[in-house]
Amino acid sequence: MLREDEKILDWQPRQADDALKLYYFHFLGKAGPVRPDAIGSAGGPDALKEVTRLIRLRHYSYSTERSYLQWIQRFFTYALRGEKKLSDMTTTDFRDFLSHLAMKEKVSASTQNQAFNAVLFLYRHVLGKETGDLGYTVRAKRGQKLPVVFSIEEIKQLFEHISGINRLFAEMLYGSGMRIMELARLRVKDVDFTAATIFVRSGKGDKDRSTVLPSAVKERLLEHLKGVKELHEKDLTAGYGEVQMPDALGRKYPNAGREWAWQYVFPSLKLSVDPRSGRVGRHHISDNPIQEAVKNALKKAGIAKHASVHTLRHSFATHLLQAGVNIREVQDLLGHKSVETTMIYTHVLRNMANAPKSPLDALYQSDTHL
Repeated sequence: MLREDEKILDWQPRQADDALKLYYFHFLGKAGPVRPDAIGSAGGPDALKEVTRLIRLRHYSYSTERSYLQWIQRFFTYALRGEKKLSDMTTTDFRDFLSHLAMKEKVSASTQNQAFNAVLFLYRHVLGKETGDLGYTVRAKRGQKLPVVFSIEEIKQLFEHISGINRLFAEMLYGSGMRIMELARLRVKDVDFTAATIFVRSGKGDKDRSTVLPSAVKERLLEHLKGVKELHEKDLTAGYGEVQMPDALGRKYPNAGREWAWQYVFPSLKLSVDPRSGRVGRHHISDNPIQEAVKNALKKAGIAKHASVHTLRHSFATHLLQAGVNIREVQDLLGHKSVETTMIYTHVLRNMANAPKSPLDALYQSDTHL
């Protein structure tokens, strides 16, 4: 019916079809039919194609897509031995694989959860099978781990050994509390210089939130954006100025990808081919350069901590609490679903501020009074 209506644009029937499938299979939780082309081959290449198609139908991020495909491929390597086919898969295979990761490969709890989510997606949406009881699965142990935090002096020392665009990026991470990929994917339109606010779109859990834009970086960020705009204009002239748009907005607003507002604040220095659309364009910056810059700065500054770029986010939260900011406000800035997640920083704060006095100190102090 939609395809026969002359008032309907060619992309709208496809969008309606995607929406109905998403509603039926994802929101209603209906299992899709077992597809013959997704079952049978020992390596499961057709199943991987179907996983890719369904992930994109649900608009999962590209990093999630890669993670799911890698874990499902590892599951196939483990479970598909001999003459076994995908159609022979049972809950036992799923349970044994998760137990294998915990007992033999000694993975962390978070890594095991990644594998669980990926293989669960395979069972439910491609194989059309429910997993049943996984109660006997050996789970990786998750003890309480306090986050590593920089002192304010260590932050200063760290930044002294980072320069250029990496310095600006690192300062914004610490000054806003954003996750590294949230900042890498930041668009020009989501920086409000007047209100000193950054809007984080589709953060962890696909949630939007706002956080602070540090006054200390405003002038340098504006200067940086001048260079980014010049680069964008050159790309437009060369026919490569269209940026990837989130979800279906590219179809709804076909010219928006060329507009300045939608460009990345931190674009890549090189053009690349979008792995999904095949279009040549300028993607956002990779996380590798900033990861390497912080790693090198840690060595040069002599900071002997098992730290990373993410430690800047931990430090943001801890230093705000040190300054007396309400924990609920810190929760909102970080985008935590539960305040219990944010409360881990109160343990760090307590350790930093109210550490008990060592009896050795008391011993030597008593000697000085003799």
